[in-house]
Amino acid sequence: MTIDHTTRTTSTTGDAGLPAAVTPALLARLATRVSAGTDAARAQTSAPFTGGPLADLPVSTPADVEAAFVRARAAQAGWAAMPIAERKAILLRFHDLLLNRQAEALDLMQAENGKARRDAFLEVSDIAIATRYYARSAAKMLGPKRRRGAIPVLTHTTELHHPKGVVAVISPWNYPLSMGAGDAIPALLAGNAVVQKPDTQTALTALWALDLMIEAGLPSGVWQMVIGRGSSIGQSLMDNADYMMFTGSTASGRRIARDAGERLIGASLELGGKNPMIVLDDADIARAADGAIAACFSSTGQLCVSIERLYVAESIRDEFVAAFVERTKALKIGAAYDYSTDVGSLTNRSQLDTVTAHVDDAVAKGATVLAGGKPRPDLGPLFYEPTILTDVTPEMTLYTEETFGPVVSIYSVRDDEEAIQRANATAYGLNASVWSRNSKRGRAVAARVRTGTVNVNDAYAAAWGSVDAPMGGMGDSGLGRRHGADGILKYTEAQTVAHQRLLGFTAPTGLSESVWADTLTLALKTMKRIGTR
Repeated sequence: MTIDHTTRTTSTTGDAGLPAAVTPALLARLATRVSAGTDAARAQTSAPFTGGPLADLPVSTPADVEAAFVRARAAQAGWAAMPIAERKAILLRFHDLLLNRQAEALDLMQAENGKARRDAFLEVSDIAIATRYYARSAAKMLGPKRRRGAIPVLTHTTELHHPKGVVAVISPWNYPLSMGAGDAIPALLAGNAVVQKPDTQTALTALWALDLMIEAGLPSGVWQMVIGRGSSIGQSLMDNADYMMFTGSTASGRRIARDAGERLIGASLELGGKNPMIVLDDADIARAADGAIAACFSSTGQLCVSIERLYVAESIRDEFVAAFVERTKALKIGAAYDYSTDVGSLTNRSQLDTVTAHVDDAVAKGATVLAGGKPRPDLGPLFYEPTILTDVTPEMTLYTEETFGPVVSIYSVRDDEEAIQRANATAYGLNASVWSRNSKRGRAVAARVRTGTVNVNDAYAAAWGSVDAPMGGMGDSGLGRRHGADGILKYTEAQTVAHQRLLGFTAPTGLSESVWADTLTLALKTMKRIGTR
């Protein structure tokens, strides 16, 4: 089966068990997009569905990273000087290519991440939305803005925004397109160059996005990819970056924040989470149970905003749990390059080991398994059943630690106050979900949950997809925001240009300082009285 660059969204597998779009020619082309020497060492990745070989990619050295930054700085000057209308046009061409060639992206994401196709499609739609939003909003967000001057009429004040220079982006394996392209897009539109290190396991999707952007007209050197372990090339990225964008673990985020502080550069960090969902006593139970499926098991639970703690009002607990368990047991798990399955595979052996250890520890200490609870090697090497636990207590590892897999624990709560208190009883603060038939009540509870985003009667997509609003974490879940104006302005340096006309703050010729002070005092009192800001 050949790819005809249309919007066809299902695929077949070839002799190697890989989807149709993942051809040797495509893999070879994407490998050339890695910034590495011709004699570079190689890294091999495997396909989660089968455990078989997938990609053979060149590995970048610290010297390769430094060379990429040299090229990026040379390219960035011309890119920043390009009219924003031209940058916008390139991004909108990328938008169209993305949608027209989505079969390639879907096949790549499934092949290297193992997620179900419907979850892969959400990444395509996410990047299309974000690209269109920033392409059509950047000029207004980045354009000069008049600000109130120190002295009305006499002070002409303008706020300008200049690109940082070269932004380093470190993106994770769990959302290879959303994270692989989503943070680069606003950085590029703001006039920066980008040097990015995607996770090696899912580098193909990020390289595909870069390849598509170059096809759309992005100048050479403006966006580059390096491949390698953080322990090898992470310091080179930090040493050369003018800004750092990182998505990953809280432990790694702390180190990056420390190093960025040493260099006095900015950093935006989306880190871990132990996200809560609250089901109030007036919730629509069927709708909430459907929402819990999306909240807990999308992308096999390997989602930063996924729900791992579920607090249900006592009065509806039994009915809700029965509905949720029934739906969970009905989920179709498997490896398929079409829309026939609901849940895919975990991505790597380490994640399977973590999920297995967390569930086994909880069961050994008294937790009850209501659904799932075991790996499925009959389906593939990294499959694990969607799992619901109850009777989870503080001495169990998964009570407070992030599992990052298809596992959720259910707890009963007496009332809204207890639900809010328990939802907030964590160092994390990334995402939350609240369910109620009463919109006002649901939003009131949401406002008291200490997370960067809260969804009312939705799992996570409502807040994430509201790209005009900021998204990010509180507490141990990170610093900074993506999306909205914050998501592009963080990649800029703000500059104030104030032009003082005629009179200033010193006495004009012929007027004593004391008389001038009295004059200014009267003016200040008058401005306060008439309501001037």
